[in-house]
Order: sequence, then structure tokens, then C-alpha cells
Amino acid sequence: MCLSVPAQVISIEGEIAKVSVGGTILDANLSLVEDTKIGDYILLHTGFALQIIDEKEAQETLKTFEEFSELNEALDREEEETGERVV
Repeated sequence: MCLSVPAQVISIEGEIAKVSVGGTILDANLSLVEDTKIGDYILLHTGFALQIIDEKEAQETLKTFEEFSELNEALDREEEETGERVV
């Protein structure tokens, strides 16, 4: 299974973009996607932009990732409090 994440393009130099994923800055190779502009959202997989996506779709996906993160944190707290692994 492959996982790609939404990332916002913050700068472009040649075929390499600096992108922001949840505040983390990464490099993204743009050779697979044409006409990428600063401010666009892309799907990023293993350092490559796979496609441009619209901002609404990107924000919805990022919100879902945040909800999973919050759930994982709550499960970790519960495990610490009870000493039992929550499955």
C-alpha cells in the first residue's frame, strides 16, 4: 500500500520544490507534474509530487490526519493510566 500526503508548495527551483507538510519543510521533485505553482497543493509520495489537488481536498485530508493523531494521543494516555494496551 502506498501513502501520499498533501503538501503546499512554498518555493520552486527548477524541478525541486520546497513544500510544507504540517509545518515540516521537505523537498519535492516536480518532474511528474506539470505547471505546478507556488501555493498549489500536491500529493507527495517518497519525495515526488504525484498530482496537484485542490485546497479543499488537501485541508480535509490534513484534518483527518490531525484527528488520527489526536486519537493516537488519547489511546497512549489511556495506556499510561491503566497500564494496559488499548487495541
